[in-house]
Amino acid sequence: MSEIACSRPINWQGRWQRVDEVAPELCAQHPESFRMVSVTCRHGTTKSYWLFTKVVRLKKSGAKRLAIVHEREALHDTPRYFLTDAQHWESTRIMETWSYRWTSEVFHEFDKQVCGMEAAQVRKEEAVTRHFRLSCVAQSLIQRTPAVVSKSARYAFAEGHITFGQKCRTISREVLRTMLALCQRSFAEGKTCDQVLELLMPV
Repeated sequence: MSEIACSRPINWQGRWQRVDEVAPELCAQHPESFRMVSVTCRHGTTKSYWLFTKVVRLKKSGAKRLAIVHEREALHDTPRYFLTDAQHWESTRIMETWSYRWTSEVFHEFDKQVCGMEAAQVRKEEAVTRHFRLSCVAQSLIQRTPAVVSKSARYAFAEGHITFGQKCRTISREVLRTMLALCQRSFAEGKTCDQVLELLMPV
């Protein structure tokens, strides 16, 4: 699903027209075609929209479901235009899905930059699915990691706030602490450096 520019041409009643030429015509001649829908947004809030939706054809893209969206009942505000491959979707589902767009963008960016979603060099579908699930688990662990505000942060945005970088650092410190505790226990049991090294990094 995506938002399109007002200049995007669509096949309307057998003619190629810009979508922003179709919308005013609909508002003037068939205002009843815009249905009012109440949408439950991501934070649980409810918002009303007035939508016209129809499956149309686009150049090079084929058939898509178009939604022309107004936020005012009078239809005098500037509309927004959405396209989706899901031709069977109704107006409510289109707007509910769109309300999650920013959350999805943040999730995708974080998963790529921090959790290594694109770092795996796998080819089988099962391996791709497993890697995606593990990267989602990694993101959940990072978000739930308790951390303290860093006193050595050099940037103003980090002052008084717990950042993802600080949470990742907390996890790294915990992993290092666990490794040092293992080494301490191994040395206390009389193991040599070579034996401990073999335990940590088997040949």
